[in-house]
Amino acid sequence: MDRLETRELDYFVAVAEELHFGKAAERLGMAQPPLSRAISRLERRMGVLLLERNSRRVALTDAGAVFLDECRRLLDSLDAAVRRAQRVRQPGRLVMAVRPGTASGLIADLLRSSEVGGHDVLFAHDRPAALRDGRADIALLCVGTDDLTGLRTADLTEEAPFALVPRGHPLARRTAVTVAELGQDANFAPECPPVGLDEIVDRVVLGRLVTVVGTGAAERISSEVAAVPVSDLPPTRLALAWPEGASRPAVTAFVHSARTAEARRVLDAKDLDAKDRDAAGA
Repeated sequence: MDRLETRELDYFVAVAEELHFGKAAERLGMAQPPLSRAISRLERRMGVLLLERNSRRVALTDAGAVFLDECRRLLDSLDAAVRRAQRVRQPGRLVMAVRPGTASGLIADLLRSSEVGGHDVLFAHDRPAALRDGRADIALLCVGTDDLTGLRTADLTEEAPFALVPRGHPLARRTAVTVAELGQDANFAPECPPVGLDEIVDRVVLGRLVTVVGTGAAERISSEVAAVPVSDLPPTRLALAWPEGASRPAVTAFVHSARTAEARRVLDAKDLDAKDRDAAGA
């Protein structure tokens, strides 16, 4: 069988999603008869019945459902390839995907320390998806919570967990809290809502949310919110991630610069702590 054309995949996806040839033809901007012929020709070439249709309904066969998933994946991959190829025109420029409102200080440090020529920041809640569909070249992800399938990673740093509670909350003055104690609050959300930090803080201030964030977010809270260390949660591992097989020299350079800068920051922090201890002992 000759290789299928992307046009044929587009035709099939439209019909499979609409389950109506007329609506699919309208969506594609074409007449219905040539669309029907194209789908029939596709089925003959593949030797597989993809759609069951009669005068009243159109339905996917089991083979059609599988083919629909594969078509979507292939078309998404093609779109991603086009986006990545287009950015090669600016070889030193990267698009970095980050979650809105979190770890902004760390991100700013990364961008300042990098020797890469230029950067664009894409704010996205689903950073892995932004990498896979080609909207971003690199992303700051949480190891253990984000889906890293098909991605290469480089560990960068760790963030301690902090509970955000209103200033008047019974736990606000504690030096540390546990997850069990947080769970006694009816507004406790173990998973931080997928919204920006400003909205999270607003919900906490209004007494409608208690949740856990990392150090980067805890450092940006308002005076009406308390950030209390959570003693029985492990630190969150942050890593830089990029698609397997889609690495560019600019990505490699960015990762190297970021890891070097973070190692330097850790050493500086240790030196500062040692000086503080020496001063206290004197």
